Amino acid sequence: MNRPLRLGTRLALGLGALALAVFAIVGAVMVTSMKTFLDKRLDDQMAMSQTGASHDVEYYGKVTKLPPTWFAVVYKVENGELVAQPGDQHPDDREEFDEIAKKALTKDTLETGYLRGEGKFRLRACPIRENEIVLVSAAPMDDRDGTISQLITVSVAAFLAALVTLVVGGQALLRRGLRPLSDMADTAHDISSQDLTDSADLTVRVDGAGGGVEVDELREAFNKMLAHIDTSLAARTAAEQRLRRFIADASHELRTPLTSLRGYADLFRYAAANEPGEREKHLEKLRSEASRMSVLLDDLLLLARLDSAESEPPLRPEELDLAQVAEAAGDAFRAARPSHSLEIDADTVTMRADATRLRQVLDNLLTNAAVHTPAGTAVSVRVRAEDGWAVVQVSDTGPGITETDQERIFDRFYRVDNSRTRQRGGSGLGLAVVQSLVHAHGGTINLTSRPGSTTFTIRLPRRLL
Repeated sequence: MNRPLRLGTRLALGLGALALAVFAIVGAVMVTSMKTFLDKRLDDQMAMSQTGASHDVEYYGKVTKLPPTWFAVVYKVENGELVAQPGDQHPDDREEFDEIAKKALTKDTLETGYLRGEGKFRLRACPIRENEIVLVSAAPMDDRDGTISQLITVSVAAFLAALVTLVVGGQALLRRGLRPLSDMADTAHDISSQDLTDSADLTVRVDGAGGGVEVDELREAFNKMLAHIDTSLAARTAAEQRLRRFIADASHELRTPLTSLRGYADLFRYAAANEPGEREKHLEKLRSEASRMSVLLDDLLLLARLDSAESEPPLRPEELDLAQVAEAAGDAFRAARPSHSLEIDADTVTMRADATRLRQVLDNLLTNAAVHTPAGTAVSVRVRAEDGWAVVQVSDTGPGITETDQERIFDRFYRVDNSRTRQRGGSGLGLAVVQSLVHAHGGTINLTSRPGSTTFTIRLPRRLL
């Protein structure tokens, strides 16, 4: 299969074809104008010559003064016919002269004809005395035709030289101007040769300048596309890494309660024949581990649904008063955590949201504050409305969270203190669920912490986006 011509070559050939058409038009106009000019000049010269010769014809009956290469014949009307008078410059062939003389009895007549043995001539006939005497003269057109031929030769040579220069020079200039496009193509080939399945590193960019505004715009768009692909690849790689870590952590978290269930089941089998108190003890352990695993699975399922891009967030929005949700969460916290004091400062904030999920958010934050602070720590909840947003702040006066832990506090299965037992530290999904639910409502959550003060600030739109 033949390889197609490069863009620069095609453009140069196109310009050459266009230039050829323009040169042809210009050449035709030049030659036609020159022909018209030379013909008019020759006709004027012949008219002047005949005007000067009319006096000789009147008195001598012939032309006495005429350019040496010209011919002239004087005709008189005798018995109704034109009779040629003797003269020194008669041509051997007078057929053309006879024909034009008949036409010029009353008016001047111009024609172009060929005289045998002489060549191409311009013939002009004019009446000296109307219907009595006619003067016919012939001027050779060799000089005129030679001038036209030379003009055509020079024009063709000049136009061909200009055409070759235009095509060759234009191709060189176009190749130089299109070099940035070749650089982009080389960059694309380099990228296509890289293995991007396991690497998110796509830092290749098209450098350089020149090529005009259009090429600059294309280069900028190409680099933006590469940057977007680079960002997408990085996001995909990060998502895959989070997924791998999530699966590994989930497997680890589920293995523990399953191992406990098997162990307590074995103990229950051996203790089944023993005293009832021992059986109840093992049954309670089994129920506790099963309940813990059920909560863990519920959180994992909720996170999976919140992460799904193919479905809407699992929310059931309704009109609610956020202050009432905060009061309900506070009552439950006081009942379950009497070791911590709780203060609620809530303004009435009406909004459209999922009351159950917002309650889950507040419960998780309050539980997190109680679990990770010593007994007697003060906890507070503050609810305000600001410029179309509902703002909730959950604070405690505990020891605070280090900057290193703050960077990963919302990661799934991340625990601030890995040495704590799971009975105290939980599964590490509470704050991840909080963040996902807040984002599902179109809001944001931020953490500020220092020794003696830790505050989670939630901003929610009062109307779901």
